[in-house]
Amino acid sequence: MNQITPASIGLSREDLPNSYIGRSVPRPNAPKLVQGRATYTDDVVLPRMLHTAFLRSPCAHARIGAIETAAAMAVPGVVRVFTGADIAKVCDPWVATLDHLKGMKSAPQYPLPLHRATWQGEPIVAVLAETRAAAEDGVAALAVTFEPLPAQTDMESALAPGAVVIHPELGDNLVFTRTAETGDVAAAFAAAHKVVEARFVTGRHTGVTLEPRSIIADYNRADGTLTVHHSTQAPHMMQGVFAKQLRMAEGDVRVICKDVGGSFGIKVHVYPDEVAVAAMARIMGRPVKFIADRFEAFASDIHARDHRIHGRLAVDAEGRVLAFDVDDLTGIGPYSVYPRTSAIEGNQVVNLCGGPYDFRNYRCTTTVVLQNKAPTCQYRAVGHPIATAVTEGLMDLAAEALGMDPIEIRRRNLIRDDAYPYTSPAGMRFEGLSHHASLDKLLQMVPVARIRADQAEARSRGVYRGLGIAAFIELTNPSPFMYGIGGARISAQDGCTVRMDPDGSIVASSGVTEQGQGTEAILAQIVAHGVGVAVERVKIITGDTQTTPYGGGTWACRGAGIGGEAALQSAIALKQQLLDVAGAMLQAAPDSLDIVLGRIVDKAGGAERMTLHELGRIVYFRGDTLPRELQRELVQTRHFITKEYPFAFTNGIQASWVEVDPATGMVKLLEHWCVEDCGRIVNPMLVDEQVRGGIVQGIGGALYEHCIYDAQGNLLTTTLADYLVPMSAEMPEMHVGHVETPTRESLLGAKGAGEAGTAGAPGAIMNAINDALRPLGARVHEQPFTPERILRALGTIA
Repeated sequence: MNQITPASIGLSREDLPNSYIGRSVPRPNAPKLVQGRATYTDDVVLPRMLHTAFLRSPCAHARIGAIETAAAMAVPGVVRVFTGADIAKVCDPWVATLDHLKGMKSAPQYPLPLHRATWQGEPIVAVLAETRAAAEDGVAALAVTFEPLPAQTDMESALAPGAVVIHPELGDNLVFTRTAETGDVAAAFAAAHKVVEARFVTGRHTGVTLEPRSIIADYNRADGTLTVHHSTQAPHMMQGVFAKQLRMAEGDVRVICKDVGGSFGIKVHVYPDEVAVAAMARIMGRPVKFIADRFEAFASDIHARDHRIHGRLAVDAEGRVLAFDVDDLTGIGPYSVYPRTSAIEGNQVVNLCGGPYDFRNYRCTTTVVLQNKAPTCQYRAVGHPIATAVTEGLMDLAAEALGMDPIEIRRRNLIRDDAYPYTSPAGMRFEGLSHHASLDKLLQMVPVARIRADQAEARSRGVYRGLGIAAFIELTNPSPFMYGIGGARISAQDGCTVRMDPDGSIVASSGVTEQGQGTEAILAQIVAHGVGVAVERVKIITGDTQTTPYGGGTWACRGAGIGGEAALQSAIALKQQLLDVAGAMLQAAPDSLDIVLGRIVDKAGGAERMTLHELGRIVYFRGDTLPRELQRELVQTRHFITKEYPFAFTNGIQASWVEVDPATGMVKLLEHWCVEDCGRIVNPMLVDEQVRGGIVQGIGGALYEHCIYDAQGNLLTTTLADYLVPMSAEMPEMHVGHVETPTRESLLGAKGAGEAGTAGAPGAIMNAINDALRPLGARVHEQPFTPERILRALGTIA
């Protein structure tokens, strides 16, 4: 579509009999200066940017009737109103399934629906105007008829007879189910000394990024290209999505993504309103801008963690784990989210339950169903905090049933540090973990004896405090076995181009992106180390599909492990190239030279021979003085992808010390500890703060954050006054420790670090609360652990 051809610029084939090369071909619609302003050849002034606002469904499920737009078009500043049918003329629907998730199904989704609204907050009609205020006034003037339909909001009845089938063409509301089973689970439970079980609930919540979702799309009719400035984690993935859905060539789409104000997985998905923005820009030939406000964010950003789990654990008389049996149910909204799909979180629960422990009998089922609520998908530490809470909650119940210390039961069951490579009952392959070393490190940091003494003394005064432990594994550095194997155009590899400029400075372009986690800082460190220059001499460029090597972007803690390794290999290759050139100039063997802080030195004695600035001057401006056969580009590109293991697993363990007020149900966090093994640590401060930030988000899910719906599917938590997030006043003192087990798949040896805090914090807090409540005979397993739920567990309220 819209390619420049002879016919499109007024030439016949006879005018260009052989080739464009060597002929003067006029540029279509070439701009010229008219009275000091840039115009096109028809003297039309360059288009001004338009702003869009969306009318969103007030119903969880409704048939869309008449859409009256006349009043909206009469609003000053309104330019056009778009319906689903208008957008569908230039944009195809998508279906979010992955081929390797056998039997998975979902319905086609359009940017704006054609006939039915399927969740409250779904974008229905778009208004384009000269300002955002005018666009919102236009939305207020729209008259749209909605015919309410019965809504299926309860996941537990979604497959029952009589349930509302959200998409009748699918036959039912089942999206995906998978069971992993190894060993003889029934026999293990029959032979067990103790069997414990519980029902766990994790509350639906969302990312609450500092910067809301935002996009500016600009379609250039002159050359048929689309440029999208996008707050996203994966610019190359979105380049492919926009091209495919808008029927364009991928090379005609450019996605630019500079510093992003937080993402946490929220911005790695395809949103219908954002695709609509790109489609409207293409139709209008003008830039179109959309920024979600906070109300829209709560109703339209993806949610996550909406699970109901029944878990059982069998142990012998010595506290050895014999078997896990877990049944997980999750509701994902009315559509699976494109292109990563909404089945991955449940699939991860199957992969990760029981992960830190050495046992042989395992059964875990996940069932993924549709419901009339906002779609759910991947959010920081996908599935990890759910699997960890279930696993660690059951381990504490087993310790209590046996009269065993919770630390001791873990020590007896954690996979030995010399047992690797190891394959878990769920089929996960571990290259090398450090559970016992991490536990030992934690016990060096946590004053357990003092805490237990304080706990006993406080109980004598009617003050209830508890200590909770949670071990975890974390999936990082994913290979194509995550998405590519399922047919998704989501790259597991990443690339980096490193060049030296004439002044001796280094520029590195990387496919990973900066989301506030410090990616550019660690890439600068890695490149500086690899080349041999000061870190302040390195400039990092990220987030532009036109200028950076193709890559997967930022997700699943892959920035250091994948992007960092590509940067290191590129830097080392550039260093070797620089030494080859220096050797020719200095008449010395390249392997007798080294680069130290921007200077070429003798490797043996360290004597300076020349600076990189001087080398750059000669290569770029006096190349005539160099041997003709000498390679002198001073730029290298390398890509990296993991090959031997599908994922680079990390591990760790957390502890939480809390106080629970039985009169009010309030939980006070006193202190929190985390030990993580993320492989080679590149920047200790960044890793520590990533872990702390992850703990904070884990605290949010454990105690505060909850997207609450009523029975009709109306979202009740639509502002930060209703949806609570952890604030500084609630934060405990957090201590972070490390064990380093580098991966052997890369020279750098780095794994991911960004999700560890989130993975383990809810389980540790849950166990700490239950340790505090144990003398009172109460127990909670439903997140968030609100005062109401704690008081209900205590029997204070019905």
